Amino acid sequence: MDQVSLIEPNGGEHIDLGPIQIRILEGGDTTQHRLAVGEITIPAHTPGPPQHRHSGHDEGFYVVSGLARFQVGDLSYDAPAGTFVMVPPGAPHGFGNPSDATTVLLNTFTPDLYVQYFRDLGDFIAKDRPMTPEAMIDIMSRYATTPATEFSPAARTADFRPPNIL
Repeated sequence: MDQVSLIEPNGGEHIDLGPIQIRILEGGDTTQHRLAVGEITIPAHTPGPPQHRHSGHDEGFYVVSGLARFQVGDLSYDAPAGTFVMVPPGAPHGFGNPSDATTVLLNTFTPDLYVQYFRDLGDFIAKDRPMTPEAMIDIMSRYATTPATEFSPAARTADFRPPNIL
């Protein structure tokens, strides 16, 4: 493939997930589905998804602005702007914004499997259906993702550490 994709500042595919917004910058078409990239905007004091595991893709997070809190098993880490977190398949993780300011994350998926998850979740929310744990698990299961329910939602906060310890 020799086509280049250029997404302007307000371009891309916008997906409304309630308070959280996702903007798909690369849906996988330009990369032959090897990589997808999204921008996640999380308002102040907004929890993200509960901890979960992906078995079909790697997921990366770069904190563009604000502060993100990543839950990894029984610990949580506050990650300021400039932090990068890479989550391999099988690793339990969740994230949210505990701060007083909006947080923006650049999110990668290799391969692009999870982009359709966000679309399906957005469609579900747009139909005003209640987002029950059962509904969330059903949508996740379509994309090689399972909840990591063995960990407490109130993980203790740890100091952010150098790479490769999360």
